[in-house]
Amino acid sequence: MATTKFRPCIDLHEGKVKQIVGGSLSDEGAVENFVSEKSPSWYAEKFGEDDLRGGHVIKLGPGNEEAAREALGAWRGGLQIGGGITRENAAEWLEAGASEVIVTSWLFDEGGNFLMERLEAMVAEVGAERVVLDLSCRQVGEGWQVAMNRWQTITEMKVDLETLGDLSSYCEEFLIHAADVEGQCAGVDEALVSLLGRWRGGQITYAGGVRDLGDVRLIQEASGGRLDATVGSALDLFGGSGVSYEELLRWNEG
Repeated sequence: MATTKFRPCIDLHEGKVKQIVGGSLSDEGAVENFVSEKSPSWYAEKFGEDDLRGGHVIKLGPGNEEAAREALGAWRGGLQIGGGITRENAAEWLEAGASEVIVTSWLFDEGGNFLMERLEAMVAEVGAERVVLDLSCRQVGEGWQVAMNRWQTITEMKVDLETLGDLSSYCEEFLIHAADVEGQCAGVDEALVSLLGRWRGGQITYAGGVRDLGDVRLIQEASGGRLDATVGSALDLFGGSGVSYEELLRWNEG
């Protein structure tokens, strides 16, 4: 069986490392679970020292450019970057030290309609091996649909095995936040995890709702170890009490 790995994250809001309730993000602000006194580079250096590759830096709204560059510069080639990524700025962020660029909202028009020509343009610009597709989603009826614009706008794109198959040749991996449970430490979306675990293509990293090491174990079991997992608000590095960073390091070591 494959093994679920812990992937780190650095979420940036208003230039600071924060953990927020995912669905609360708007122009007026966000519901904050944690605001760190430590710098973005402190986290990046720590993850680099422990060689935790495949983590991501996410710019949640404006005012995060300098903080993101600081994190990427502290561990060049070790972290992905997402938030406001377009074809026009993708190469610039790779040059700043990102391992890959994470893209979502730019691939859709204002009404949430998918623009395939934009994905093709992104791949032509930087190569599929440097692209991570963020298919973060909300539950709609019995299924899930990609949510863009800080998870406030539901797009036309379903999150299912067919979509993963259609898009897999255009990216290195998928990043999928369960936006309905993101930042709430109330448990993962097990049905979504199980669905994603049926995918036999490339890498998927799941985020959303992890409370403790038991939830990481649940992701392992429900997905057959085919999903990696990000832990945010529950992690002691981000003020949480559900699981320690050292526990997750030991988990990764098996």
